Amino acid sequence: MSEADFWAFVGRLGINNWTELLWVAFGLAGQFFFFMRFFIQWIASERRKQSVVPLAFWHLSIVGGAALLVYACYKQDIVFILGQGGGLLIYVRNLMLIYRHAKTVPPAGPAA
Repeated sequence: MSEADFWAFVGRLGINNWTELLWVAFGLAGQFFFFMRFFIQWIASERRKQSVVPLAFWHLSIVGGAALLVYACYKQDIVFILGQGGGLLIYVRNLMLIYRHAKTVPPAGPAA
């Protein structure tokens, strides 16, 4: 594929230069992390045979949500910005609650 063919192909996707291509790659990486949180949650639930939300779900939510928020700001998409910004607040708050609870619960010791 020649360079002209490449740009003709990606041009159909609204990508017309290297900067735009890098931003799209960044947005896709954010979307990948956002997807992985659901995948991790599904695997954890299947292993325990019940619905669970592992800690990695919240960490991946923050990484993916932050990357998508940066991408949304670049694209200047207010709907996307509000959605991801609001989600980030919830993800951070959940981690705060999880870590606060972990500090108040004594670690399990050996059984007597």
